[in-house]
Amino acid sequence: MTNTMLGGLSLIDSTGLVILATTISVLVLGIVANFWLRNRYADLEKDLRNTHGEAALAHPVLRNMVRDATEAAGRSREINTQGIVDDRFQSDLRPMLLGERFIRSATGLVIILGLLGTFYGFTLSIGKIVHLVGAETGVGTDVAQGVSQGLTNALSGMAVAFSNSLVGILSAVILTVLGILSNVSDRRTAVMSQIETYLDRIRLRSVASSTSEIEGFGDSMALLDGAVVRFESALRTFANTTKDFHEFNAHLKDNVQRLSLTFADMNDSLKAQLGASGPVRKG
Repeated sequence: MTNTMLGGLSLIDSTGLVILATTISVLVLGIVANFWLRNRYADLEKDLRNTHGEAALAHPVLRNMVRDATEAAGRSREINTQGIVDDRFQSDLRPMLLGERFIRSATGLVIILGLLGTFYGFTLSIGKIVHLVGAETGVGTDVAQGVSQGLTNALSGMAVAFSNSLVGILSAVILTVLGILSNVSDRRTAVMSQIETYLDRIRLRSVASSTSEIEGFGDSMALLDGAVVRFESALRTFANTTKDFHEFNAHLKDNVQRLSLTFADMNDSLKAQLGASGPVRKG
């Protein structure tokens, strides 16, 4: 069977070989792009799974997404994480999205190339048959030789047609099965969902931190209010104590004055008594 196929390929002209080579190249590029994209998305997923903070992120695209989400969170409490992820994929991962579009189009492209080679082969074969029928031939062995050569040329066109059809359909089948087993679009969607979840976690941590700071500030204000109340109470107590002390000083002054008057009266009384008793003793 292999010898038969190789023999059929030997009948294909240069244009048919170019179409056939292009079809095989598209098949190979589609397979390579599929595995390359899966590995790139796997690297993003691995970086998200192994990181525990923004500083540990290794992929620059992820760092840019985290920076955009942090800036958006600073401007508003509600941020569109899906929009941030989509924008970064469109701007920073444009080659990967282009490769994904190529993979989606590769199946249809190999079928179109196969049909192109088929129609080219049929056109080539019909043209050679028409040329064979319309050609003037001699008698005897010349007729048989001309017909044989003409049919051989016509069959070369058929070889181009069926070879390209076979390769195109086989390539389409391979790419379709590969797309079922290894769907790049589904892998990208899964990675984007994981990135959105990661950005939402960062936003929630930021909101929790802000709430904690606000609560701490509220507690500090409550403590300050309590200290102010206690200070005002101490001032009122001190004022009352000072008032009582002032009243005590006033009463003490009055008492001293009264005591002083009492001592003066007593001194006068003693002098009077001493003066009265003196003359009596002399008589």
